[in-house]
Amino acid sequence: MNDTMKVRRLFVRRPAKLAWLLALTALAGLGTGAEAAGISGAGATFPYPIYAKWAQEYKAATGVALNYQSIGSGGGIRQIERGTVDFGASDKPLTAEELDKKGLVQFPMIVGGVLPVVNVKGIAAGQLRLDGPTLAKIYLGEIKTWNDPALRALNPGLSLPDQAISPIYRADGSGTTFIFTHYLSEASDTWKQKVGAGTAVAWPVGVGGKGNEGVTSYVSRIPGGIGYVEHVYAFENHLAHVLLKNDQGDFVAPSREAFAAAAAGADWAAAPGFYLLLTNQHGEGSWPITGASFILMHRQQAKPEVARQALAFFDWSYRKGAGMATGLDYVPIPETVVDQIETSWTSHVVDSSGTPIWQGAP
Repeated sequence: MNDTMKVRRLFVRRPAKLAWLLALTALAGLGTGAEAAGISGAGATFPYPIYAKWAQEYKAATGVALNYQSIGSGGGIRQIERGTVDFGASDKPLTAEELDKKGLVQFPMIVGGVLPVVNVKGIAAGQLRLDGPTLAKIYLGEIKTWNDPALRALNPGLSLPDQAISPIYRADGSGTTFIFTHYLSEASDTWKQKVGAGTAVAWPVGVGGKGNEGVTSYVSRIPGGIGYVEHVYAFENHLAHVLLKNDQGDFVAPSREAFAAAAAGADWAAAPGFYLLLTNQHGEGSWPITGASFILMHRQQAKPEVARQALAFFDWSYRKGAGMATGLDYVPIPETVVDQIETSWTSHVVDSSGTPIWQGAP
């Protein structure tokens, strides 16, 4: 499959809102000369839509191209460990101990939501109510049909069909899976004991799709299907998202405002290595499966100038890309947190002599 085809596979359909992706060459690393000598990254599919938009606009502004491979968080972690890319991207943050062991630094880049989505006869977006324990039972295979008594109890007055449930999950190593399974582990002791949280787990039931794209495709095509995808994939492909019961006991709809409510209480300053999870956050209107996507880089850089270019891209994305992020329903990192992140760059990203690489925006 060539690079243009990979870009075309980002979404199952071709929504007009993101039609620019189909013509995007900077992200796919097409071209020669200076373009080929740009910034390289790999990892999470969760932030790929906004990274694509930032890459397009940044190249227009600076001439510097970004080649980002949307291969999943697990792949991004492996690639940065091997040194085959300038940065990795993961929705599963590494602990401070893991970062020290691997010689890496990490920082949050963007916040968004993971959405359970369904393909149930007669059920439109925002009609079906679920809570964490019930969602866990579906993925454990304990609830097998859409008219199960547990689902009817959560949805009085909603006509639920006698239709088999087909759980769909990510088949690749995925930070989206980590966020989702971490949420299920918080909601269900049975899930925590039997399956647990991870970028890849031993799913009790269901079928796996590769990437957010694969899960989106399967949910669209399989009657009775339920899956979980990053919010842009759900919204742009018009999948039927559910309402989820949050920590406040309210059933909420997914939205940028709901993701922001979950992120509002995040204390990044007190998080070693910026390790922080945003599932089940307390707050009115908060979406319970919210997560941040993180950038991973080596502490000591063998190619200081390339690392400086990468940090300049991230600085530009923070400072000038917030409006683009909100346009895709992501939550930008607050300016005060950006200041903390960039301060950390000056002491934690260095060249072989220990000299800080980041000296501020060009």
